[in-house]
Amino acid sequence: MSQHDLVTDLRARHPEIALALPGEDMYARSLDLWNGGVTTRPAVIARPTSTDEVSSLVRLAREHDAPLAVRGGGHDWLGRSLAADGLTIELADLRDVRIEGTEAVVGGGALARDLVAESSPRGLLAATGTAGSVGLAGLSLAGGYGPLLGTAGLACDNIMGAEVVLADGTVTSTQEDPELLWALRGGGGNFGVVTSMRIALHRDPGIVGGTVLFPGSQAATVLDGCAELIARGTRGLTLLAELTHVPDVGPSVLVVAVWSGEPDGAGPALDAVRGLGTPLVEDVKPTTQQDLLAGFDQQVPHGMHWCMRARTVRALTPEVIQTLLAAAEDRPGPGAGIGMRQFHGAATDVPADATAFGRREEHVALEISAGWTDGEDPHPYVEWAEEVRRTLEPLALPGGYPNFLAPQFTDQVAASYGGHADRLRTAKARFDPDGVFTATPLPS
Repeated sequence: MSQHDLVTDLRARHPEIALALPGEDMYARSLDLWNGGVTTRPAVIARPTSTDEVSSLVRLAREHDAPLAVRGGGHDWLGRSLAADGLTIELADLRDVRIEGTEAVVGGGALARDLVAESSPRGLLAATGTAGSVGLAGLSLAGGYGPLLGTAGLACDNIMGAEVVLADGTVTSTQEDPELLWALRGGGGNFGVVTSMRIALHRDPGIVGGTVLFPGSQAATVLDGCAELIARGTRGLTLLAELTHVPDVGPSVLVVAVWSGEPDGAGPALDAVRGLGTPLVEDVKPTTQQDLLAGFDQQVPHGMHWCMRARTVRALTPEVIQTLLAAAEDRPGPGAGIGMRQFHGAATDVPADATAFGRREEHVALEISAGWTDGEDPHPYVEWAEEVRRTLEPLALPGGYPNFLAPQFTDQVAASYGGHADRLRTAKARFDPDGVFTATPLPS
């Protein structure tokens, strides 16, 4: 059937569901993704307000053999939240958050900041990424490194249950099928539309954190110091670092440090971070998670064009650090950077086979990001990102963080799930045998 038939059928059978078509304002707003370079254009975008409506949309897309995609926060760098010439299900109207004791029930379209806005005033913390504008489901289903990882674990570790619309339109719960919960906790949005999740929350002991900016001339010293702090494995302290470029400053090292352990450990741990070098700017202080995410959001560029690559290393060894420093020297423009995300503490407590997430020993995930503005030549950026990925290979563990992997790197994708590749293939064949849902890449 044609795109026209799809839209006509949608309007006739579901007049209660808001639709957006090319040329309309709502359609244009839904195309506003974090990666401004995405050119995918759906035939129609639908905004359901309930799980039943999501189910009806999935069934109708299948009847028309139309490509189907799900848009949450719109942060997937490859733009997989838009269905080329098909139906995109926009979950922006499923953002409710309800706190129930030390758990939260969140809609499939909720952003990280939606959850934290409800949990933070109640003295509770949620495992999220650093940016509040990221969709909570997309982040959590693929893993979810964040600044509370040492004490709260990955975001996926905190998914206690989910309501899911499967590829045939059936609505199910992970309470009915524990294998579905296993697959969702690290296997990405590849098994259905998650319309709600139950998320574990954590007592807030009074977090202290923020950013410390060092000049690029101190990068070697700062990264050596970060390596030492990471090697200590202090559970209450989680570090993220980035070799970046700051306007009016130039090449820089940005260190994000968050203490979420017991209060008496905050001072010594964060003094050690400040002492990594001579900071240009330092903004580490007692804070709330809500304010912490809001501060990070101000630093996240929106609308640039992006190419991402990923590697994982066991530690920031001298060889790894030298490779990263050389790559930073060769970057093609100010939008190219390399992020380092610490994995430790509570995230390593989870048994390896408890979730689909593939690596539970201490490590550092490397995010190779190349961003350019509209009108710039993309080729130097893409080539740089790929060259950094290749150069790091001899120093890296197999695989990488799936949220940053492109599907063409099949060997790296297969290794990213550790010993879970066969189990994930079986889950995909069972829950989505026709391959309707395409999110983070799975082993082929």
